[in-house]
Amino acid sequence: MIKIAFLASHNGSAARAITMACKTGDLSAEPIALITNNAGSNALLWAEEMRLKTAIVNAATTPSPDFEIARLLKDNSINLVVCSGYMKLIGPEVIKAVNGAILNVHPALLPKYGGKGMYGRHVHQAVFNAKDKETGITIHMVDDAYDHGRTIAQKTLPVDVTDSVEDIENKVKAAEPDFYIETIRKIISGEIFLNEIKQ
Repeated sequence: MIKIAFLASHNGSAARAITMACKTGDLSAEPIALITNNAGSNALLWAEEMRLKTAIVNAATTPSPDFEIARLLKDNSINLVVCSGYMKLIGPEVIKAVNGAILNVHPALLPKYGGKGMYGRHVHQAVFNAKDKETGITIHMVDDAYDHGRTIAQKTLPVDVTDSVEDIENKVKAAEPDFYIETIRKIISGEIFLNEIKQ
């Protein structure tokens, strides 16, 4: 069975939805751990309540967050990492620890509106400013650059002429959890191929 670890910096809403899907049997995977760089993260409190293993890893807790996260993944036999609002660049040791099986969700149709600083409301503001007629969700593999890895799934959402930035944001947020779950389900079934997932 796929063993999942989450990386989250704040609320970890996708991590919550995916964990619940696993717990109810809707997703055939096992949520094992949540790692955060933020000791005040709401995701950390929630993960503890759900009895996931938790760790706070940042420059204040260890001289090398990259090596420490990689160690935690290996020690827990993790073979899929899911980023859920994780605000740090993923290091090479973490990528190597799971053979690149790391997913991130971006609230736009990459390659549009990606890169450093393009997260949350900034992305939706860019869509609004460009008067785009559609936006969406991109799930991509993580590499050594922000929003750069191979796209494995995209979902398009319409933008109405009357939509505010907040409306656009709410549409994307509402659709993200189910789309993330659907994509992971396709990875588990082999419909979407990442890499040879480490067993």
